[in-house]
Amino acid sequence: MKRVIFDKKNVLVTGGAGFIGSHLCERLLENNKVICVDNFISGTEENIDRLLANPDFVFIKADITEPLALENLPELQKFKIQFQGVQEIYNAACPTSPAYFAEQKVAIASANSLGVKNMLDLAVKYQSVFVQLSSSVVYGPRRADNKKIAEDDLGVVDPVGERACYDEGKRFAESLCATYRAAYNLDAKIARLFRIYGPRMKLKDNQMIPDFVVNALENKDLVIFGDKNFHTSLCYIDDAVDALLKLAASDASAPVNIGSDQDENLTAVAEEIIKLTESKSRIKYEQGVMFMTPLAVPDISRAKEILGWLPVTTLAAGVQKTVDDLRASKGLLGVKEAV
Repeated sequence: MKRVIFDKKNVLVTGGAGFIGSHLCERLLENNKVICVDNFISGTEENIDRLLANPDFVFIKADITEPLALENLPELQKFKIQFQGVQEIYNAACPTSPAYFAEQKVAIASANSLGVKNMLDLAVKYQSVFVQLSSSVVYGPRRADNKKIAEDDLGVVDPVGERACYDEGKRFAESLCATYRAAYNLDAKIARLFRIYGPRMKLKDNQMIPDFVVNALENKDLVIFGDKNFHTSLCYIDDAVDALLKLAASDASAPVNIGSDQDENLTAVAEEIIKLTESKSRIKYEQGVMFMTPLAVPDISRAKEILGWLPVTTLAAGVQKTVDDLRASKGLLGVKEAV
């Protein structure tokens, strides 16, 4: 059924109060009406405070593992969903806290299965474009040869290991998308995101980059969970959002890698942050944690070819923006008062 679009598209972003989701909501609001859904397991209200006054933005506190009846919600009546439907759905809902991973395992598994199915069912109902935010973890650990990984790499993941709820969960979520695409001719797309960084990353969450900045501003040690050889891919958030929007508008049917194809040494990144903040901090190395490990570097040839996309923000510029944001952040004051 072809639905009438009254003035702007209705776009649903799940996990919209999270780091990536909130940036996505903000960008989408430039041309769309945005429904942001989050249960605040990983996201925070602070991330979307600036958006709440916009009449084209509605926040719904809900868990996507439960059915979501958009047409029954009084706050969404102004979006005329019963007539217009929802044109695009970006599914970014999945707890991703390295610090609290153990406590969130069931929520992670549920989001990657029940949650994805519920959102795919909504996409079928409204014939929406569906974008699943997947992850580089579907490829498994970084390879010994450090070769860039392309989308045709089938990956090596332990389905019953400690990380299975997330790693295998993201793989299962992709399988659901492919199944719905085949069964319902759904325009379902898969974005395999590599390590993304920038403003609004959660503090004190073992994510390293935001904690580097906070600790540098407080002249505390910058902790790398590994050694001097820790290398990783780092893509600035604005570039990642650009790619997601281009993916939604594209004819892509196969998964697409989204990330930086530059292999960065994390010690050098930490040194740059110390320099930018004029800090007296030192760098120290500690035993690795489960969700902060060196990841593969993506081959982004498909993104270049199909989306006409490549990351344009240099690491120096992205780190500077992240430093500036955290320096001005009210949340930083809260951290200082707590120590």
